[in-house]
Amino acid sequence: MPPEFFIDRSLGRHVVPAALRQAGVKVHTMAEVYGERVGQGLRDEEWLREAGQRGWAVLMKDAKIRYRPAERDALITHNVRAFCLANANLRAIEQAERLVANIARILVLAEQPGPFIYGVYADGVRPLWQR
Repeated sequence: MPPEFFIDRSLGRHVVPAALRQAGVKVHTMAEVYGERVGQGLRDEEWLREAGQRGWAVLMKDAKIRYRPAERDALITHNVRAFCLANANLRAIEQAERLVANIARILVLAEQPGPFIYGVYADGVRPLWQR
């Protein structure tokens, strides 16, 4: 069974999820899982825990998450497999294009055990952090 992905609120709830679904990827958005209001106020370590417990890989654009102790602990404790857009300033359509362009590699890497964070770049996917 191919991996499923949780999309952090930083990637929005329309353009990126729609593009990934069009590419055949099973995704869950923050708003779908928690509701719009709750999702906006949820601490990162809470949704990281739940994504890890459900076995979902994570798509986000906050590469600095690996430096914050609470979030890093959640990544480690729950063996989260995360993929982070390396350029946080991309427009939604560019984010979607970059993820879809790299989806074959992301799917292969998402089959590996976590915890880890890979950066998603215009020219490929490279490790940012691994335990």
